[in-house]
Amino acid sequence: MLGKEQGPEVESWFGAEEGTDPAIDNEWPLLPFMALSDGAHAATEDFSYFTLLRPAKGPLPATSLFGISCTRQMDASSLINRPAEVTRSTVQKAVVVVAESPQFFGMLRERLSIVTSAWFAQRDFTETDILKRFQESLKSEADRGKLGEGDEDRDQYLGMSLRQLVREFKWQTLVLFKCCLLQPKMLFFGSRCERLCMMQFSLVSLIPGLIRNLPDCADPELNSYEESLVMPTSLKTSDRNSLLLYMGLPLQIFGKGSLFGPYTPLQQLDVLADYGTKSYIVGSTNSLLLQQKDRYSDILINLDEKCISVTSSSLRAALTLSVADRRWIDFITQSVNDTWDDANPGRPKTMGYVGSEEFIRLQFEEYLLSLISSVKCHNYLIAHAYDPKVMLPQVEGDPSSDFGADWIEAWKRTENYRIWESKTDGQLFDIVEPKHPCAGGLTIDDVQRRLAQQVQEFHLDERFAVGKEVLGRNFAAGKEKASTVFNKLYADMEALRESQRRRAEENRALAEKSGGTSPNASGFAPDLTRAQTTVQSVGSKAGAYMSSWASWAGEKRKVGWGRSSSSATSPTSKSNPWARMSIPPKEIVSEKTSVEIASAPSTLETPRPRTQESYQESIFDADHSPGTESTEELAERSEARASSELAEEPVSVATSTVPTHQLVEATQSPPG
Repeated sequence: MLGKEQGPEVESWFGAEEGTDPAIDNEWPLLPFMALSDGAHAATEDFSYFTLLRPAKGPLPATSLFGISCTRQMDASSLINRPAEVTRSTVQKAVVVVAESPQFFGMLRERLSIVTSAWFAQRDFTETDILKRFQESLKSEADRGKLGEGDEDRDQYLGMSLRQLVREFKWQTLVLFKCCLLQPKMLFFGSRCERLCMMQFSLVSLIPGLIRNLPDCADPELNSYEESLVMPTSLKTSDRNSLLLYMGLPLQIFGKGSLFGPYTPLQQLDVLADYGTKSYIVGSTNSLLLQQKDRYSDILINLDEKCISVTSSSLRAALTLSVADRRWIDFITQSVNDTWDDANPGRPKTMGYVGSEEFIRLQFEEYLLSLISSVKCHNYLIAHAYDPKVMLPQVEGDPSSDFGADWIEAWKRTENYRIWESKTDGQLFDIVEPKHPCAGGLTIDDVQRRLAQQVQEFHLDERFAVGKEVLGRNFAAGKEKASTVFNKLYADMEALRESQRRRAEENRALAEKSGGTSPNASGFAPDLTRAQTTVQSVGSKAGAYMSSWASWAGEKRKVGWGRSSSSATSPTSKSNPWARMSIPPKEIVSEKTSVEIASAPSTLETPRPRTQESYQESIFDADHSPGTESTEELAERSEARASSELAEEPVSVATSTVPTHQLVEATQSPPG
C-alpha cells in the first residue's frame, strides 16, 4: 500500500515477513513512482503496470517481477479519521500487487479494482483488514495452483484489446509488430497510464508464448532465458505448443541489453540512457520525453494523437510494408471494422470468430510461422545456391521477399534472430510452408481495398452522404418553391384572362343596349373611317409643306444663293411676319446665327456683307403691298397652320399620296 500525502512512499506491506521491507531488501527505490504515475490525479481511478528486478538470493537467480497498481483519490475532508500527516486537500493512494508473471493480470485487475474501491468507501485508511484478506486469498489460490489450473492460456489476455489496437492503428499495427522484432528503442506516450500499458502488453502478446517467458525484461543485464534454452529434438504436430517450441518460438526480444517497462517514470531515464541498454519498449505519461524523443527513441508511438514517428532513417526503410504485407493487414483491419461494436469493442457484433481477439492472435501466429519458415528457406537457398542436387523445386523464387528484403536484412542483425537461428533446425520449411499468407503482386483488388479504406478512414462516405442529403433536401425545397411560383403565375394569368373575358362581355352587353359599336376584350374598337380621314389630312399638309420648300429651293438656284446686304432690310421680312414661318427649321437656326453675328461690334469701316441674309427671304420674290393679303401670304398662313397641327398631333404617316404639282397649284390659285 502506497500513499502520496507528502510525496510517494510505501506505507505498509502485506504478505511479507514481519519486520521486513521488500522495497529496501530488493532495492526498489522507484517503486512508489512506478505505482503512482504522473497524471493519475486527473482520473478517479487509474492503473499502472511496471517491472521490478528481484536480485539473486542464494540458490534463487535474479529474475523479473511484475507489478500492477490501482490508484484512487478522495477529498481529505471526507475522512472519518484524518491523520495529522494529511495536510493536503486531496488524499491519493494506490494498492499494489507484485506477481511473478503478468499472465493473470486480467483477472487481478478486476479484483484489485473492487478491493481498492471498497477500501476507499470506508473513509478510514487505518482499517486495512480488507487488504489483508485480499492478499491471503491470492496466496491461497497460488498455493493450491488455482491461478494456473487448467489451460495456461486462460485469461492471460484479458484486458489487452487487440481489436482496439487494430482499430486505432490499422495497417500500422503490422509495422509495430515487425518493429518489435527488430529490437529498436520504442517509446510509447499517452496521458492515460492504463491504456498506455495495455497497448504494450497487446503488442508483446502477439508473439506466441512471449508473455509467459519474460524473466529478463526488468533489467538489461539479465540473460537467463538464452542460458537455459536448448534446441528441441522432437515434434508432436498435433500439439500446438510443441509445434511452436520446435519452430523456435517465442522470439526472445527481451534478452541481454533489452528492457521492458510498460510504465517508466522519469527517475528511470538513466537506465534508458545507459550504454548497456541497446533496446527497450517503455511507456511514459510525462510530456517532457516528447521534447527529447530523438535521444530516447528510434520510434515514438503517441497514443493521444494516434500517430507513429520514426526518427531513425534506417529503421524507416526496413519498416516499409511489402504488397503482400499490406494485403494481409488490410484483411485483418477490414474484419475488425466490419464486426466493430461501439457498445462492446472487445467482442464482434456478430458474436462470431472472424474479427475476434483469438482470430487476430492466430492470424499473427500464422504470419510469424510463415515468416521464420521463409527465412529458413532463404538461408537454405543461399547456402546451396550452386548445388543442383539439393534444390527445392516446389519453392518458386525467394519466399522471404514478400516480407520485405530490407526488413529481413535488418532482422538478421538482431539478438533475437541470433538466438533463434542457433537454437532451431535448418529445415523448418519442411514443417510449415515457406510462403507469405497473402503472397502475390499488386492486383486491382488491392487498389480497390485501399481506396475503400481511405474513404472510410477520412469519413468521405459520411461527408458525401451528408452533402447528398443536404443537396437533395435543398433541391426538393427549390423544386417545391419553383412549382409554387409557376402555379401562382398560372393562376394569376387565368384570373386575368377571366377578368378580361368578363369585362368584354359586360362592355358588349352595354354596347348592345346603347346601340353602339360592339366592344372587344380591351374596350371599344377604334373608328377606322375617322382614323383614315385623319391620316389623309395629315399627309396632305405634310405634302404641301415639302412642295413649298422645294419651290423655294428652285427659285434660289435661279437667282443665285448670294444676295446683297440691302436684302437684309427687305420690307417683306419686316412687314410680313408669316413669311418667316415658311422657312424650314434649318433656315431659322441659320437666321439666328446671322443675327448674332450682325449684332456683334465690328472694327472695319466698310461693313462685311452677311452671306446668310438670304435665308431671311420669303419663298417668293414678287412684290406686294403691305396692306393687301396676297396669295403667297395665304399659302404661308396655311403652311404655318399645318406645321402647328403637325407639332400638336403626332402621326405615324411620313409620306403623302397627293402629287406635288397639284399642291403647288392649289396654293397659287386665289380664291374665287
